[in-house]
Amino acid sequence: MGAFDPWDPAFLADPYPAYAELRAKGRVHYFEPTNQWLVPHHADVSALLRDRRLGRTYQHRFTHEEFGRTAPPAEHEPFHTLNDHGMLDLEPPDHTRIRRLVSKAFTPRTVEQLKPYVARLAGELVDRLVDAGGGDLLTDVAEPLPVAVIAEMLGIPEADRAPLRPWSADICGMYELNPPEETARKAVRASVEFSEYLRELIAERRKEPGEDLISGLIAAHDEGDRLTEQEMISTCVLLLNAGHEATVNSTVNGWYALFRNPDQLAALRADHTLVPAAIEELMRYDTPLQLFERWVLDEIEIDGTTIPRGAEIAMLFGSANHDPEVFANPDRLDLTRQENPHISFSAGIHYCIGAPLARIELAASMTALLERAPALSLAADPDRKPNFVIRGLEGLTVAV
Repeated sequence: MGAFDPWDPAFLADPYPAYAELRAKGRVHYFEPTNQWLVPHHADVSALLRDRRLGRTYQHRFTHEEFGRTAPPAEHEPFHTLNDHGMLDLEPPDHTRIRRLVSKAFTPRTVEQLKPYVARLAGELVDRLVDAGGGDLLTDVAEPLPVAVIAEMLGIPEADRAPLRPWSADICGMYELNPPEETARKAVRASVEFSEYLRELIAERRKEPGEDLISGLIAAHDEGDRLTEQEMISTCVLLLNAGHEATVNSTVNGWYALFRNPDQLAALRADHTLVPAAIEELMRYDTPLQLFERWVLDEIEIDGTTIPRGAEIAMLFGSANHDPEVFANPDRLDLTRQENPHISFSAGIHYCIGAPLARIELAASMTALLERAPALSLAADPDRKPNFVIRGLEGLTVAV
């Protein structure tokens, strides 16, 4: 497979040259270490995200045995119960029903109403960073903003929010390729603790509903359909995990990219109206979610290669977002890029339901930093997290 090695620190530092190699070699490649078929081209990834012969799960149609797969170990059950009842890992008809009900509580109006709160919080976090003379952009701004916003939406009291990010990080460890047993143990423990906490909170909201999203999820119904308690718990965890992991990593990956492209940072500082386009370009340029998996439910063919039912396809978002067939000079950061059909928020029925909120959060933190820390600069070279699928930094130390 050449340069594609998702456990190699050199690859993790800059996977994009290896992606170019993959694209040049063909449209689909079998990768033995993970038993997956890698798909690196934008057109194929975009089409496969909408192809109903693929699924995030197969259990709506097959048993593990029928599908040629082994059931996960019994001791991992709490993680899989939590994960398998969230809409990200479901297929129709369950996915359709849950997404429809969640959409009733997670409306564009609800998200739009959060704008002033998000802007105020972003301003306060940046002011603190400035008053301190700098710090870690990750822990001081990038993390607390989306965690607070989604916790506020869900109605999680401020005093209860400290474990949210550690729980999320431990659960998301299971989305990496071939996670070790220690990662699974942490994910199981976090799944149990987070689920127990939410079960109690949901019980409280049933007795005393509020204006929050959990109360909305309890109330949401359609033609007799309601969310089960487990679906509600899984939805809340998914909204927290997906609702901040990508935003946190987009923020730090984005600013690190800007520091390494001073001409683009100067252009942004000179013209703050570039912020919306900058957010899209930074998400394309260094994609926060590099890979997304699908099961092959019915045999498909890609460029003459037959991929059988039971196989797993790994769609390389990071590669698709650097495909020269779609993006002119894809390895160049260009905040004025006009056509930018990046797939960082996925596509098809699993398109990110939180994309509008993520854009509001990213715009708020970027605008606050441009306005209140106009001389923001990199104070130390960051270390990259040893993860491939969820791409981020250990921290980003900045001076103001």
